[in-house]
Amino acid sequence: MDAEAVARTVVEMLLGERFEEVVRRFSRPLRKAVPADALRSAWAAVAPTAVTGPAVTEPGQAGLTRVHLPVGGCTVVMSVDDRGVVHGLRFAPASDPLWTAPSYADPRVFAEREITLGGTTGATVTSPVTAGGAGVVLLAGGGPFDRDESSGPNKPLKDLAWGLATRGVTVVRFDKTPAPTMTEEYLPPALAALAVLRGEPGVERVFVAGHSMGGKVAPRVAEADPAVAGLVILAGDAQPMHHAAVRVARHLGLDPATFEQQAALVDSDRLTPETPSAELPFGLPASYWLDLRGYDPVAATAGLPQPVFLGQGGRDYQVTVADDLTRWRTGLAGRPGVTIEVYERLDHLFLPGDGPSAPADYTRPGHVDAAVVSDVAGWLARVG
Repeated sequence: MDAEAVARTVVEMLLGERFEEVVRRFSRPLRKAVPADALRSAWAAVAPTAVTGPAVTEPGQAGLTRVHLPVGGCTVVMSVDDRGVVHGLRFAPASDPLWTAPSYADPRVFAEREITLGGTTGATVTSPVTAGGAGVVLLAGGGPFDRDESSGPNKPLKDLAWGLATRGVTVVRFDKTPAPTMTEEYLPPALAALAVLRGEPGVERVFVAGHSMGGKVAPRVAEADPAVAGLVILAGDAQPMHHAAVRVARHLGLDPATFEQQAALVDSDRLTPETPSAELPFGLPASYWLDLRGYDPVAATAGLPQPVFLGQGGRDYQVTVADDLTRWRTGLAGRPGVTIEVYERLDHLFLPGDGPSAPADYTRPGHVDAAVVSDVAGWLARVG
């Protein structure tokens, strides 16, 4: 069956909000990972209105065909088999500006290859020519991010992967797909990626490094896999996300009333699995908020034995020193093995700048600051 025709049909269904029909075209693992409500929420987050360009097809993993179809606000990337079954679906940035390697990365000393985790999740393994013993799984932040955590012209996780691999660290990063809960969104691919790392030549110990929500969920990954050697938490949010949404709205000069109403609902006993996602922050399903509401990343980290590296940008307005890092410092006070670094000139993506940070900062090309890569690589070498 023609993969491009399948992709166009699926996109027309998405544009018509026929999410149940789309899910019926999924393979069984993808159907379980991405139910209709989660698909609806992810689609609402990118809000495309029409197909805006020609499709591009290329060979995918395991005999699948990968189709890229631009739809205005994003590019729908779909993996389709010869029977027309959809095995992978993600929403990538609308354009992929030319990305250049940061100065601290040397592509001559590592190689990359694509793999599939769990049969559905695309991933990249970055393998140094001379591995230094440490392997790291990178976790992107909340939202429909690809494996590079592409944000406009910037690719923070690709910066980290290439920078760390230059220093002998083997890295796995993967595309995110929506799921009913944060736990289901991150844990299966993260645990599969850890298993891949353990089979890589020269890797003697494995770590989890998460950015933003990826940092929040990193302790839960370590709880599920106690053999993880340590955690790197970069701009990990500790303030409840629905409360942070109200704060960020005020910071951006938006009317916080809707966010306040939604946050109050999340906090109340009126939140049930049947609560419509349209009434909740970011259109995420009730199952997502019930999972988040019952999880305290600081308390989870405090109960773990592994060493922890906490990095925080001083100019970050999404995850802040005052609202988030303070919680980490208080909750981990006296716990051995905690390293905290604050980078005063860096924003949420760990890009350097001056003055108050704003969303427009993310539209300017840049790279994760070299000091962050150097500090993380040095910490991995020391604690290993």
